[in-house]
Amino acid sequence: MRVTVFGAGAIGGYLAAKLAAAGTVDLSVVARGAHLEAIKADGLRLIEGESEIAAPVRAAARAEELGVQDYVVLALKAHSLAPALDQIAPLLGPETAVVTMQNGVPWWYFHKAGGALEGTRIQAVDPGGTIWQRIGPQRVIGSVVYPAAEVDAPGLIRHVEGTRFSLGEPSGEKSERVTALAREMVKAGLQAPVREDIRSEIWIKLWGNLSFNPISALTGSTLAAIVADEGTRTLARAMMLEAQAIGESLGVRFPIPVDKRIKGAGDVGEHKTSMLQDLERGRPMEIDALVSAVQELGRLTGKPTPAIDSVLALVRRLAIERGCYAPL
Repeated sequence: MRVTVFGAGAIGGYLAAKLAAAGTVDLSVVARGAHLEAIKADGLRLIEGESEIAAPVRAAARAEELGVQDYVVLALKAHSLAPALDQIAPLLGPETAVVTMQNGVPWWYFHKAGGALEGTRIQAVDPGGTIWQRIGPQRVIGSVVYPAAEVDAPGLIRHVEGTRFSLGEPSGEKSERVTALAREMVKAGLQAPVREDIRSEIWIKLWGNLSFNPISALTGSTLAAIVADEGTRTLARAMMLEAQAIGESLGVRFPIPVDKRIKGAGDVGEHKTSMLQDLERGRPMEIDALVSAVQELGRLTGKPTPAIDSVLALVRRLAIERGCYAPL
């Protein structure tokens, strides 16, 4: 099994190191700069708890050096995907599966979804349907990523917590290609449940991200602080209820009440969301995949989104002013 992880940052690097260390797949990574040079020199190093491993991986700056793959794992952020399409193309053959590990609403959402919106391209994450056309939704295996990891230094990944990567075909079937990948991930010490309804799991993670991330960026507050404050907690709840109405109209099941989901976010503690961290570091923020796409789904389903609209307008303006907005 030939597997390439495209985007070997924190999460991609963690996954690649685990698969490479298991030694049961032919593992490659596409990386760049000092990170690439460190991987070539010393392997992809991973710190888990008190232990450190150095996993030998094939690393390249140009995908054409690696050839056609059985699986390509896209572990870069949503706004980085379209600009990378030319680089990804040499990895794709007729039977290549593409595992999408982006946060937010995926570009392939309405592939094999059924209903009146079947085949709809979501402009907020795939303007003009370019990704849909270039990659092809038939290649997709969806994924919801739960681990937390950090890049401590070039070539060095530190695992913080979590081992679960949920997987699922857009059609809901438990195909051979998704179950085969799950088996290899389990061999590597990861949890890789195959879901029959990956979209509902995407929504559960998105439910918190679309609200707490932009509110955190706007206020500079941690999750615990947002939940402790009545005003910001109420605003997050309003956004989440709007999103729930959209999701349910699309057949999504929300297995927990909104207030339990909010409490869970607060229990995480003094944690800065990824969007706040990106703002502080001057990096592009995942606004469109996490928030704009939900607003667009509201328009498509006829569900009002006044709270989402207001927060989106503010956080987009903030990102533009700080040079942290990367329109797709």
